[in-house]
Amino acid sequence: MAKKALELCNVKQKYQAPNGEIIAIENVDFSVDEGEFVSIVGPSGCGKSTLLSIVSGLIKPTEGSVLIYGKKEDSMSPQIGYMLQKDNLLEWRSIYKNVILGLEIRKMLTKENEEYVNELLKTYGLYEFKDKYPSQLSGGMRQRAALIRTLAVKPKILLLDEAFSALDYQTRIAVTDDVYSILKRENKTALIVTHDIPESISMSDRVVVLSKRPSTVRSIVDTHFDIENRSPLKCREQPQFSLYFNQIWRELDVHV
Repeated sequence: MAKKALELCNVKQKYQAPNGEIIAIENVDFSVDEGEFVSIVGPSGCGKSTLLSIVSGLIKPTEGSVLIYGKKEDSMSPQIGYMLQKDNLLEWRSIYKNVILGLEIRKMLTKENEEYVNELLKTYGLYEFKDKYPSQLSGGMRQRAALIRTLAVKPKILLLDEAFSALDYQTRIAVTDDVYSILKRENKTALIVTHDIPESISMSDRVVVLSKRPSTVRSIVDTHFDIENRSPLKCREQPQFSLYFNQIWRELDVHV
């Protein structure tokens, strides 16, 4: 039986607004197994990013709980890495100085961890650029550097919040393939928020479809592709890809 890395148990989030109480998320309940990739899609403004902030520990839910490997966390869990829409690389720091930033902040800059960072840079083609600055890198390379910075602190679970939306379409497809292979090779669990249905299908084992606000889980779609060495690009070429797209699109269209 697969080990549960992440469990959302009846999560509810409400805010106090000048004109009264607003319920953003209501009774969201699903889990992510260790090593699994799960995407979250839903109408604009339904609370997808808020949900990731709750999972990360940045926001406490009004009701319900989040369990990381069966344990309720009261603050940000060191087992979670968070990759945002923008790479947020500091332009005045070299690529190497950028990727060790999290280690510096957490006071984890040991010789062992520095060696691990160098191995990541070598394995994923950035070692020769480690003394360059972000402005000297392409969009795809910058995103790879941001991912290595996230991996440097050795999280078990990766949260990706629209992590590829700032890239042009061609680069985006290439980078999703790149990031998918890196996370699989590093044996990570991933929870991905995206508004892009093809991206969610191609990258994930399951897609969680949320309703409009107040957001609830409308359906969870399993995406099975019987191919060797699965990659997002290969998934897009499979005949069942369009069937999954139509299924998710209909679910979203009904509830927009």
